Parts: sequence; structure tokens; C-alpha cells
Amino acid sequence: MRRLVLVLMLLVVTPARADVTVFAAASLADVLGELTAAWSARGGDPVRLSLAASSTLARQIEQGAPADLYLSANLAWMDRLEQAGLLDPASRRVLARGRLVLVAPADSALRAGDVAALLQALPAGARVAIGDPAHVPAGVYAAAALETLGLGGIVARRSAHAADVRSALALVARGEAPLGIVYETDAALTDRVRIVGAFPANSHPPIVYPAARLADAREPRAADALLGWLASAEARAIWRRHGFADPSGS
Repeated sequence: MRRLVLVLMLLVVTPARADVTVFAAASLADVLGELTAAWSARGGDPVRLSLAASSTLARQIEQGAPADLYLSANLAWMDRLEQAGLLDPASRRVLARGRLVLVAPADSALRAGDVAALLQALPAGARVAIGDPAHVPAGVYAAAALETLGLGGIVARRSAHAADVRSALALVARGEAPLGIVYETDAALTDRVRIVGAFPANSHPPIVYPAARLADAREPRAADALLGWLASAEARAIWRRHGFADPSGS
């Protein structure tokens, strides 16, 4: 009887561990893998990641998909969810920043140089791999950069649209596109591509990775704890190791 009472007391006083469901941009897959592993190692609640294009995840949230945190690759989709009342606005924060680069297959004869010159020298019929600018953040940034550089026609006539930035990277890695516009952090993931140019920071809106807790999060306490840690100094070192800049831009 005493053992039974002790077991019942432990069940009452021991808090259940909560699974935190995180909807995150596909471009964050690798850094979040290390971040969530570090979080678990320090005793944090279990994390379930759902990775896809920011737009895809935002639409799923709009349709009622259960999530606790949303990490986007741009501000527009985060703003859309906040305006719809689906986020807790007080929880919003920018976790990191990124850079936009031009990549070519690793065995390409192209020399690194000015991105505009490299794009203007594309052979006839060749296409540039980019995330679909209609909804993929990396594609939105790419389209803005090309427009600023006077190369907006490439978006309309000479681009191969991909479902997300990782898919654009894969087109270049497989040699199916001679050039691609991706995040610097994605380019660093494979030795099958190399960076041949970087887009000027002022050629496109700042590349930021905002995060927020869902207004109807099933595990708000656990979600807030995880979000706070993702913005901590300890976590920031992991962000930097994966090539992301600090929220301040440094």
C-alpha cells in the first residue's frame, strides 16, 4: 500500500513532459537539428519539427494545423499570420539573419565574380534555379535582387522555379541548372555546388528569420521556454556556426 501511495504521489507531483511542435522554414533544417539536439541534451521538452516552405507552413496554420511555434524565412508570412490573429504578437522575435548568394555546380568552369555579369552571360536556353517568387521567401529575395540589378527579365523568362530553396539548390547540385540563387547557409551544406558571387545586401529586403508562438499553442509554457532558448547566447553560437548572422546583422 505504501508503494502504491508513493507511486501515486510521484504521478501527481512530476510534471509531464510536453512535445513542442515547431513549424519551420526548410532552410533552417540543419541548424534546427543541432539546436534541438542541444535543447534536449540540457533537459528541454521534446521537439517535433515540421519543415517546408514558409508559405506552405503558414497556409497549413491558417487551415488549423496544430503547431506551437512558427519559424519563417521572411517577415511577410509572419505578418500575415499575426494579422489573422493566429500568433501571440508579444512572443515575436528575430532569431537570425542570412545572406543571398549565386551558386554554380562544383565542376563549373565559371569564375567567381560580379553576380550581374555572371547572370548576363548565361548561355542561350540556360535557366537560373530560384525558389518560386510567388510564395517562397528565397525566391522573393532573388526576384527583388534581380530587379534591383536591372535583371528582372530573368525572373519572367529564364528562371526555373523550385518549391523551396533546398529544391533550387538541388537543381544546381545535379547540374540541371548552371546557376542558382540560394542562401549562403544552404550553399555550405554540399560540396556539389560552390559560391560564385554574393548579392549586395541593399539589393533585396533584409533576410531575417522571425519566430513566434501560435496564439492557440497546445503547449504555451514549453513553447515559450524553447523560443527563449533559441534566442539565447548559447543558441546564438550554434546559429553562427551554421553561417547565420546575429539578429543585429553582425
